[in-house]
Amino acid sequence: MAQVLLFHHAQGQTPGFHAFADELRQAGHTVHTPDLFGGRTFGSIEEGVAHATEVGFGTLMDAGVQAAETLPSDLVYAGFSLGVVPAQKLAQTRPGASGALLFYSCLPVTEFGTEWPAGVPVQIHGMDADPFFADEGDLDAARALVASTEQAELFLYSGDQHYFADSSLPSYDAAAATLLTRRVLDFLADR
Repeated sequence: MAQVLLFHHAQGQTPGFHAFADELRQAGHTVHTPDLFGGRTFGSIEEGVAHATEVGFGTLMDAGVQAAETLPSDLVYAGFSLGVVPAQKLAQTRPGASGALLFYSCLPVTEFGTEWPAGVPVQIHGMDADPFFADEGDLDAARALVASTEQAELFLYSGDQHYFADSSLPSYDAAAATLLTRRVLDFLADR
C-alpha cells in the first residue's frame, strides 16, 4: 500500500477534502494531510486565494515541504489546485518519490528543475473547460509534461468546474469524481 502526502486546495481542508482522503485510507493507503491554513476554510476560491496571497505562496509552499521532512521519502505527493504547488515541488526535488497526483493544476516542469525526474510516474486530472485549468496555462503545462516523459498521464473530464472531486462544494461532479477516484486508486495500487 502507498503512503500519500495530500495537500488541500485554496478553500482549505473542506469536508470533501477529508472524504477523499478517507476514501484512499479505506482502500488501505496511508494518507497524510497537513493543514497549510491552520484550520481555516473559505467559502470561495477567491477568498482562499486572497488568504494565500496574504500569507504568501512561498510561505505556504515552504510549509508543505516542511510537512514532508518527518515522513519517509517514498511518498506519492498529491495536491488539489493550490496544493499542487508543494506536491509538484516535492515530487520533482525530493529524492525517492514514488509518484505524483496533480488535481486541477499543473506547473511547468521548469518551475522546479529542468525535467520531470526519471522513475516518478504522475497523473494529472482536470476539466477540459475549467477556466482555471484550461485557460491559465495549467493544461498547456500538463500537455508539455506528458510529451516529455512516458511516465505521465493526463486525464481530461468534460465540464467547467474546478473543484469537481470535492463532494462538499457546489462544483462537485459525481460522475467525474468517481472516475478520478478509480484512476487514482489504480495508480496507488501499483506503488
